[in-house]
Amino acid sequence: MTVMPAMEPAPARTALRRHYLMCRPEHFAVTYAINPWMDPAAGADAGRAVAQWEALRDAYLALGHEVSLIEPVAGLPDMVFAANGALVVGGRVYGARFAHAERRAEGPAYAAWLRANGFAVVREPEHVNEGEGDFLTLDHVILAGTGFRTEIAAHQEAQEFLGRPVVTLRLVDPRFYHLDTALFPLGGDNVAYFPGAFSPGSRAVLERLFPDAVTADERDAAVLGLNAVCDGRNVVVNAEAEGLIGTLRARGYEPVPVDLSELRKAGGGPKCCTLELRG
Repeated sequence: MTVMPAMEPAPARTALRRHYLMCRPEHFAVTYAINPWMDPAAGADAGRAVAQWEALRDAYLALGHEVSLIEPVAGLPDMVFAANGALVVGGRVYGARFAHAERRAEGPAYAAWLRANGFAVVREPEHVNEGEGDFLTLDHVILAGTGFRTEIAAHQEAQEFLGRPVVTLRLVDPRFYHLDTALFPLGGDNVAYFPGAFSPGSRAVLERLFPDAVTADERDAAVLGLNAVCDGRNVVVNAEAEGLIGTLRARGYEPVPVDLSELRKAGGGPKCCTLELRG
């Protein structure tokens, strides 16, 4: 009789309390197209978007996280995607400078809120970057995306300002136009990602840096399953990413499925709606 080896139990995961900044989608609409997800002819249901966003905010509160709110600005329908508004690390703010004119006013709006709420050191960027859309912070490194929105020069600018090593990753699939649509940190030392979103060299970098990473397939990536938020244990993730949810659970994480299908019509998910304020 063959004796099968015992499966090792998944490691225990520890949740850390986080502070998030969010923006209620009072003015949400799809009236222009600046990524492949957006179809102005199809539009979006603003009321449904608000309800889905409220469920996301309530999920964070139920997990014990702090949520602050920035006042939405009329005429900025994508301001709900707070992650793009800045990068906040160690109490220092590297501001956003958007690639498209339709969103350009969001950068100053977020910088003004952060200054007014205790973040005194704010860097106005010289180079195009879209905040946490393309900068994802781990314990000892910041992963930075380029290829569609954020310029490589912004990676260097952020590294000099924040004093953290920044690793450049090139995105090659226009569906995954921001790094946070293709990768998310699992706590502070590991990641989950969709390999097909990255150039061959960037995939090799990820394999070298994160040999134990969770990799997602195209089906889960295509519903923005990688646009997720992890507090070290709980993973707030799009409910349609069923395969990824199962993998995360098997690895000892606690998935918290949410429905952001209406906001996905503009190319956003849980992480897009969530700017982490790291003091």
